[in-house]
Amino acid sequence: MAKIKHIAITCENPDEVATFYKEGFDLFEVARNARQIQLSDGDINLTILKWKTNEDADVGPNGENYDGIHHIGFQVDDLEETGAKLRGINGEEIVRRDVATDGQPRAPRAEEKWAGPNGQVLDISEPGWLHKLPMD
Repeated sequence: MAKIKHIAITCENPDEVATFYKEGFDLFEVARNARQIQLSDGDINLTILKWKTNEDADVGPNGENYDGIHHIGFQVDDLEETGAKLRGINGEEIVRRDVATDGQPRAPRAEEKWAGPNGQVLDISEPGWLHKLPMD
């Protein structure tokens, strides 16, 4: 069974939005880079992203500079099986990440991006997302 483990919000000012969630809900920061801040409650990853643009393959149905929930990520047991299932119910593959072959280490964030029937962007990933501090 797939588990919801990741929600991403896009906004103009990720620092301001992340501060709101950290202070308002006691979320803690698990990672950051120039484009995103990853927060968690210890179980689910909430990523605060800088606005998407039309140059992003996963800009989503709301277009550029959208403020709000951009995508939902599901941790799955098997990327290939889930991808086939989504394809079979008219899901649209947006971005495919290279994943390792059997016996090879998988990239830490190996995921695929799909769109549902309403254009909603969905991530699927086997390893999931950072939701605990690296030392946990």
